[in-house]
Amino acid sequence: MKVLFIGDIVGSIGRDAVEKYLPRLKKKYKPDVVIANGENAAAGRGITRNIYNSLLQIGVDVITMGNHTWDNKDIFDFIDDADYLIRPANFSNEAPGKGMVQISKNGVTLSVINLHGRVFLPPHEDPFAMADQLIAEARQISPLVFVDFHAEATSEKIALGWHLDGKASAVVGTHTHVQTADARIYPQGTAYITDVGMTGPYDEILGMTKESVIYKFQTNMPSRFEVPKKGREVLSGFFVEINDRTGKAIACERIYINEDYPFQG
Repeated sequence: MKVLFIGDIVGSIGRDAVEKYLPRLKKKYKPDVVIANGENAAAGRGITRNIYNSLLQIGVDVITMGNHTWDNKDIFDFIDDADYLIRPANFSNEAPGKGMVQISKNGVTLSVINLHGRVFLPPHEDPFAMADQLIAEARQISPLVFVDFHAEATSEKIALGWHLDGKASAVVGTHTHVQTADARIYPQGTAYITDVGMTGPYDEILGMTKESVIYKFQTNMPSRFEVPKKGREVLSGFFVEINDRTGKAIACERIYINEDYPFQG
């Protein structure tokens, strides 16, 4: 199975970038499953029903979330009915929605799991224990397991990657919006990258207008961060090919597209 993952979609610029490049990426990589992190898709804060549906319509199969899951209150009206939207599995048991979903293509089933880090972020249940529990359940169905670990600390992400080596087919980090250059396959067959990066405004700071962020650093005063609606885009992604029988990664590649690094078809 071939899987394409699109890093944190930020605002309308990010959504437009997915619509623009996804057909080209599908032609080049021929993925069986497309996963995207959508926790910033609605103006940088959460996701709406309309955005969820539009991402599915343009070819995304599964949407993962993160620390901004509940920022747009619209989500409470549809998350329990959204078959291919998952939020971090280690949220409270009281949280609506689910943290894992199975998707089958061409007779092969992939489990997709979403987890949330605990370092420098609001406390949640242990992501390591939750990963072990869900992967054990998933592997009863299929050895193919893809994990989106939405976390702040590089060390926590790397630790989970090593912890899941040989258990998950791929572990990808999201949240920091800056793509890392450490894509690799661990010794027991788990594809890994510390952070896939962001899909959104290219000339801003982590998707937010740079003036507001610079002002906060200079003055230490409150500043309202806004996601611009116009500007150049960047698309960050990760591609992994998985052995259908063993669930181990065969190959992986990071994807980074913008005007300085044009798409190579």
